[in-house]
Amino acid sequence: MDGDRVEIDGGIMEGGGQILRVSTALSCVLGLPLRVRRIRAGRSQPGLRPQHLSGLEIVRDLCDGKLNGGEIGSTEITFTPGKIKGGTHIADTKTAGSVCLLMQVAMPCVLFAASPSELHLKGGTNAEMAPQIDYTVMVFKPVVEKFNFTFNCDIKRRGYYPQGGGEVVVQMSPVKELSPINLTERGTVTKIYGRAFVAGALPIKLAKDMSAAAVRCIRREIRDLYINIQPVREPDDQAVGTGSGIIIVAETSTGCLLAGSSLGKRGKNADKVGIEAAEMLLQNLKHGGTVDDSLQDQLIIFMALAKGVSRVKSGPITLHTQTAIHFAEQLTKAKFTVTKSEEEDSSNDTYIIECQGMGMINPNL
Repeated sequence: MDGDRVEIDGGIMEGGGQILRVSTALSCVLGLPLRVRRIRAGRSQPGLRPQHLSGLEIVRDLCDGKLNGGEIGSTEITFTPGKIKGGTHIADTKTAGSVCLLMQVAMPCVLFAASPSELHLKGGTNAEMAPQIDYTVMVFKPVVEKFNFTFNCDIKRRGYYPQGGGEVVVQMSPVKELSPINLTERGTVTKIYGRAFVAGALPIKLAKDMSAAAVRCIRREIRDLYINIQPVREPDDQAVGTGSGIIIVAETSTGCLLAGSSLGKRGKNADKVGIEAAEMLLQNLKHGGTVDDSLQDQLIIFMALAKGVSRVKSGPITLHTQTAIHFAEQLTKAKFTVTKSEEEDSSNDTYIIECQGMGMINPNL
């Protein structure tokens, strides 16, 4: 079998956990044995970290696959997938490693399973260097469901850095195939809403300060829209540890959702957290694309698997997106083209990501 393994260089381009997530998910869906070398080669701590290992283990369990080299610090793995079966699966990073990144690797797999799946994902729900769970529910979910599937995401408990301890339950049924998406019309912003949260030892005043600072910042650019950012104190029985943060979503007349978010940390003033999120949102609104920087790369794997041509209009292409496209093309027969958008104000840095999907048919249904 080894002669037929797809060889992946885990140290090129973005060079991080994303290469692992995209390639193992596709390996599982397509039934392709895989070898990934030089895992996270350029990082300060190269090799597998706890959250990467949990992601590999849940994919292995979903399909009764074989994983070699699956230990913390390992810089090379081989993975041989089996049949994706569905059922209940647990993945626990045992750290504040992001549950959203576990969801990213598992979701494409369970879409092509033989029966419905329930994933219990444990770790950090609002972690640095990853989408917050609120982003996943408020932005990623409604957009990705345009590929013609649905999922349920229940936040049982929130967990923050450093100890994690959060838990999210995702329920999903398999599909026969994915439909392509066409997200090329931005429309106009019709509403702006969000949540500023505190948990644990932090007072609600901090959430109110984050919210007020964010609103003031957005008001300088957008004057006539009602902005509703709710300050929330997470119930003690639904949050482990102490944390704070904010997410702000802009919704447009064509149903596009773009966001900005930020997390609080010790010594970081609440106004600064609110302003960071507001500035990120305004930045994402400036380029005229239909998706924000965080969503751009997360859609690539679904575009590659879908049947037909998907088109998404975005701002400048991130390195994460270039990396996802590179590995999606290497593993599937999908073909991507990225062209500068010619319409509108030419000063806009807008691009069309187009993909002729491979049209994956679920062999288990």
